[in-house]
Amino acid sequence: MCASKENYAKCEMRGVIRFLWAKKLSAADIHRELCAVYGPNIMSEGVVRQWVRFFKDGRTNIHDESRSGRPSVVSADLIKEIDEKIRLFHNFTITQLSENLPNISRTVLYETVTGKLGYRKFCARWVPKMLTEIHKTSRMGAALKFLSQAPHGWGGLFEQNSD
Repeated sequence: MCASKENYAKCEMRGVIRFLWAKKLSAADIHRELCAVYGPNIMSEGVVRQWVRFFKDGRTNIHDESRSGRPSVVSADLIKEIDEKIRLFHNFTITQLSENLPNISRTVLYETVTGKLGYRKFCARWVPKMLTEIHKTSRMGAALKFLSQAPHGWGGLFEQNSD
C-alpha cells in the first residue's frame, strides 16, 4: 500500500474527494484526510474545494475532460517517417528536412528529432542520444575483436617503441 500512496493518479484523488463528499464531509475535512494519508503536498485545499463544488453542481466524471486547442501535427506515422529519413541521411540539417516535409514547421521538426526521437547532432551527423543494449554489446564485441588482434594484448598497445 505504501508504494501506491506515492504513485497516484489525479482521477484517484478525485474519486477519494467524491467519496468523502458523498459521506457529507466538508472540503476542509476532506483535505485533512487526504493529507493524513498521502502527505501534505498532495493537493491544496483550494483544489479540493473546487472539486467539491464540481460534484455539488452535478459532475460525476472524475477524469479530465478533453480540452480545446490546436491538435498536434506530429502523429506516430509522421514520427516514423522522420526517423526513416534520418536513418537514410545522417548528414542533414533541420532546414533540409523541413523542405522534405513542408507541412511541419522547423521548430516542431527540431523538437521531434531531439525530444521524441532522442537524436543529437554530433560531428555534423544526427546520432541517437542513448546507446541501447544492442549498441553496447556490438561495441564490446568490436573492442574484444580488436584486442584479440593486437600482438601482445593490452601491454603491446601501450608500450613505446624505442626504435
